[in-house]
Amino acid sequence: MKNFAQQQSTHISDEIKGKWKKQVGAAKTTWSKLTEDELIKVEGHQKTLTGLVQERYDIAREDAEKQVKKFFAQNK
Repeated sequence: MKNFAQQQSTHISDEIKGKWKKQVGAAKTTWSKLTEDELIKVEGHQKTLTGLVQERYDIAREDAEKQVKKFFAQNK
């Protein structure tokens, strides 16, 4: 049985995933080199998305992090 903290974490995670599904279109527009399937699999995890952006666009990790942070700030 999950404790309260685990239930909270699961709820927050589900909420992020739900919001992310709505943001996939905007992310696809921002990073057209990423496929919709890849974006869906990211499930709103910033670190995973940062890695994909860095890899596809062959940019520094710091630049990818800035892009991802900006995207999430604009698409709350």
